[in-house]
Amino acid sequence: MFKKFRDKIALSGFTVLMIGVALLIFTFISAYGFLTQSLSIIASEDLVRTFGEALAPLIATCIRIMYLGVMGWIGSLLTIRGVTIIAHAPTKPTVVPQKPSVAQKPLPQKAKAEKPREGAKPSEPELVVIPPEQVSQSQTEPKETRKNDSPPQ
Repeated sequence: MFKKFRDKIALSGFTVLMIGVALLIFTFISAYGFLTQSLSIIASEDLVRTFGEALAPLIATCIRIMYLGVMGWIGSLLTIRGVTIIAHAPTKPTVVPQKPSVAQKPLPQKAKAEKPREGAKPSEPELVVIPPEQVSQSQTEPKETRKNDSPPQ
């Protein structure tokens, strides 16, 4: 059916993507159906009895909310993985036909040191450190205080 490995990877990526999207759609439809159900409010004079009657539906609602959360989480993970598989699928190699050449001796290659070009960007960003500005503060000398309140003589 598929003769190339690239086609098999792309098919598996689309399959995972469609399963994830289908699971997300089912999750949102289930959540919509859950939210459109009628809510019944229980009212009674006895608080203990009312609390006991309301606790069972509350627990069931919490379980359904956790179920929907896990389904949405798994659906989104499958969708992300499908997109990643499709995006990283190997591309077709471009084959350039070569002219048949006469058997020649390979020329020895000289080892040359690569010099970075002036217009080329560095491989790593440069680190720029901006020191804080120096703020000068004037210090005032405190006035001498007298120990006693007697006038000077």
